[in-house]
Amino acid sequence: MAKNPWWEYRLDSYEQPNGTPGEYHYVHTPGSVMILPVTDEGKIILIRQFRYLNRREGWEFIGGGMKAGKDMIRSAQEELLEEAGIISDDIGVIGEFNPMNGVTDEICNIFVARSLKKTDAMPEESEQFEIGEFDIPSIREMIRTGAIWDGMTLAAFTLFEQHRDTYSTLN
Repeated sequence: MAKNPWWEYRLDSYEQPNGTPGEYHYVHTPGSVMILPVTDEGKIILIRQFRYLNRREGWEFIGGGMKAGKDMIRSAQEELLEEAGIISDDIGVIGEFNPMNGVTDEICNIFVARSLKKTDAMPEESEQFEIGEFDIPSIREMIRTGAIWDGMTLAAFTLFEQHRDTYSTLN
């Protein structure tokens, strides 16, 4: 089966509820992280990047797959540094979700990062990002117009909206 550092394709044999044997094909991952970095001014940092599979660009929250055995907080910090040149020791979990429960067992952990320090980004060779800072009304408008179309970003923003009272500086 296919395998790389972030996921592997699996085929399980199992017993169905009616007792007959079944097979299930799926993608196994060690998980992923998505981070909403909030500036001191109450803006949220997003990145715009090209997604090969859909052949289009879109704005997304910072995130990526975890490698097996890696701590999720450390993974979140590494993604912030790699993709946006952000360092933060003030990171809190606000939720988790499965991005496509019929296809993968992945759990994406969502974080909010505060007390941001900027440095140079260190993207992988295949990655190119544009970085932007947006207020909540702008993010809602980007969702409405399709500038934000990534399902994981949409799910993360929904979880974030449920916790907004924790972040009183936000509009």
